[in-house]
Amino acid sequence: MARAGTATRRSSAETREHVLEVAHELFYWQGIRAVGVDRVAAEAGVAPTTLYRLWASKDDLVAAYVERADHAYREWFDSALGDGSPRERILSLFDELAVQTQPDRCRGCPFQMALTEFPDPEVAAHRNAAANKAWVRARLGELTADMPGHDALADQLALLIEGVYASAQALGAEGPARNARALAEALLPPG
Repeated sequence: MARAGTATRRSSAETREHVLEVAHELFYWQGIRAVGVDRVAAEAGVAPTTLYRLWASKDDLVAAYVERADHAYREWFDSALGDGSPRERILSLFDELAVQTQPDRCRGCPFQMALTEFPDPEVAAHRNAAANKAWVRARLGELTADMPGHDALADQLALLIEGVYASAQALGAEGPARNARALAEALLPPG
């Protein structure tokens, strides 16, 4: 137990995770380019040299942030699917997406934001964000594999998810995004 007035010592892995958590909050809510490395270090309570020991550059930190967000999103996505038939699982995903995109929880899609701020496909942050989008599309392809027109259906559902995030950011969760589940129901074969 640390004494009053002394800093808690963290392992390198704990420090890395702590900085990534702080970076996530800052990058997601305020913008990646808008937040400098010094601000991340200050908010995390670490020296900039500590941050640069963990990541050689801001680009490396951003790539790690996007990769961490991707892991969390994949866990959320699979848990949001719930149980039941593929149709029921997909509709469960859209129910959870409605919760996920509430203003207190969502400023939009962190992967869309990273792709916008890092348009160069050679940059790791861009590659990590694009990998998330490819994974979502592939996952939807798995869920719709036994449905008529499954490739087109998976594409349509992926576009619908993208639209939910973009619409919720621009027009709020009670704007057009509120109709996403009904649209998903209309796209899916009855079951």
